[in-house]
Amino acid sequence: MTDTAHEQALLLMGCPEVPVQMGIGLYLAHMLRTHDRDVTVAGNPSVLQLLRTSDPGRCYVTRMIDLDRCIEEIVEKRRDYDLVIVFAHNDAGISYAATMRHISNGRIIVLIFGRNAETLAGQVDFPCETIVAVAVHNPMELKKKVDEAFGWRASRS
Repeated sequence: MTDTAHEQALLLMGCPEVPVQMGIGLYLAHMLRTHDRDVTVAGNPSVLQLLRTSDPGRCYVTRMIDLDRCIEEIVEKRRDYDLVIVFAHNDAGISYAATMRHISNGRIIVLIFGRNAETLAGQVDFPCETIVAVAVHNPMELKKKVDEAFGWRASRS
């Protein structure tokens, strides 16, 4: 058992219009579960439906919650997470990350991707960790940076 056992991780996913989001989201869910973290994914109805379709056996994502309900539960102190990874490919994603920084006591990582990733990263003006990659269709650069950030470089998956 590792020191992360029973940690609660939240993947907060934005609008699924950038293709790499779903692939890297499923990858993160798998890797976090492999490293003994309980994973919950929050998203809008489209994100949750894509996950249900992509992972029908719930092999990677076992818990999902509506994004608004998730934020409500954290604000009302009914739930919080040790680790929150916010997916951001537009201004709304950065706003959600700022909100999570304000309401959650967990470690906040903002995963910034898309064509304007570097510009978006410049908008992050609150304490958090960032992982930035100009990635739209090919998730490999983003995956490499995620692996480095979590110390999973030896992974060949």
